Amino acid sequence: MPLELERIYGRLGFPKRVIYSNFVSSVDGVVTLGPTASAGSVISGRNQADRFLMGLLRAFADAVLLGAGTLRATPGHDWTPEHIYPDLSSSFAKLRIALGRKPRPRLVLLTSRGDIMVSHPAVVGGATIVTTASGAANVKARLPDSCDVIELGERGPVDLRRAVDELRDRGHAVILTEGGPHVMGDLIRRDLLDEAFLTISPVVAGRDRDPRLGMVAGAEFLPAQGVWSRLLSARRHDDFLFLRYGMKKL
Repeated sequence: MPLELERIYGRLGFPKRVIYSNFVSSVDGVVTLGPTASAGSVISGRNQADRFLMGLLRAFADAVLLGAGTLRATPGHDWTPEHIYPDLSSSFAKLRIALGRKPRPRLVLLTSRGDIMVSHPAVVGGATIVTTASGAANVKARLPDSCDVIELGERGPVDLRRAVDELRDRGHAVILTEGGPHVMGDLIRRDLLDEAFLTISPVVAGRDRDPRLGMVAGAEFLPAQGVWSRLLSARRHDDFLFLRYGMKKL
């Protein structure tokens, strides 16, 4: 890593093939705030240390994997290092050059129905849409030329294992997911997630009428079979905790 990045975070590296996630959670385990709010910046309070880590993790990645719901919830966002932490844009660019990465990670969007906001600036900038044949029929004609489509199956949920295989065939060996809890649940259920980065924000979000999800949804593991993780590192910045876990299934 460039020295200016290492001075802030310390040493960081990944295997040649890896899938890792990044979430920020309240102390009471909330990571989503409903369909109309961009939860990450609200839960973190736009904490600069958390935003730096987001940029750093994106800078390592060949591709950033999202669900279509995450795209809709963040209409002005761009999943690049420099968008989230512009002060260190040149350092992130140096890191990508040193790693042999392209100038920006490829945005990868999962959607079974092809329900993509094609005018979203991140889509206009270039994205790979992973969908079914029926989803592709809905979206292909509307996509800008900067996008391409991977078709998997006729309809129904996207097969995430096949999607990962297709992405790796295209050279995307290091994959960051910033998808929502349902994407996380599918990745963990299929034993695809290698590492999880979790920022604990010192805020209580609470729950009442609207559903507010934790980091994983759509999959249950305890009590039948817990998915135990190994703490790889723990860092503190003021009242925020930055945790890195290795994931494994027992």
